[in-house]
Amino acid sequence: MNAPTTYQNRLLARLGPDDLALLQPHLEPVDLPVGLVVIEPDQPITHAVFPETGLCSVIASLQERSRVEIGLYGRDGLVGTVLALGSNRVPHQTFMQVSGTGLRIEAEALTRAIEASASLRLLILRYTQTFLVQTAQTALANASAPAEERLARWLAMYHDRQDGDDLSVTHEFLSMMLGVRRPTVTVALQMLEGAGLVRAQRGRVRVLDRRGLIEAAGPAYGPAEAEYERLIGPLRRDRDERAEP
Repeated sequence: MNAPTTYQNRLLARLGPDDLALLQPHLEPVDLPVGLVVIEPDQPITHAVFPETGLCSVIASLQERSRVEIGLYGRDGLVGTVLALGSNRVPHQTFMQVSGTGLRIEAEALTRAIEASASLRLLILRYTQTFLVQTAQTALANASAPAEERLARWLAMYHDRQDGDDLSVTHEFLSMMLGVRRPTVTVALQMLEGAGLVRAQRGRVRVLDRRGLIEAAGPAYGPAEAEYERLIGPLRRDRDERAEP
């Protein structure tokens, strides 16, 4: 298959013709099924991926039974930003928590394009900055926010990165993402439901009140999103849907 000429990925959509010309011959459409590991810890990155749909999780772990999400991205980002920093491996795993599609490029081809174009390199570095802010806010939330705030933030971040209001996710998965026990997730969801912000169903959560959900997320939601809009552009297609944190 040939790569498309219009893109859902926010980074590709921001590129000018010259930068696209560097990448397009090397972009290969790929399916990204749920559970696919796109980056293995401490292993050479052979390909970068620009997600078009779906959601990626970056996972830190001390052991197999102690895993927690430290960052997420979808069409707003790039699998393999470390390539722009002069490295080809990271200590954390990245996998698909929501299935989707993307555009894959060999690591060497992306590195050559970054070296050839200051504007492409700047865009990827700007995205890397927004992701660093996101991980810092995640650390803040994990250290100080109650479970319902952390859950509201995570759902709002997921909502930012897809169209529609139905979020495909299970209690078990939320437990791992938030680093809490399943009963804690159940109570937190019940609190958000009681406030009329979401409706939980088997295997999915429907967002009913986005503005209220962002308010419930507390101060940990907002700085990373504002940084993304400042450096790159809006996360959501319809900017009017985005409530101010």
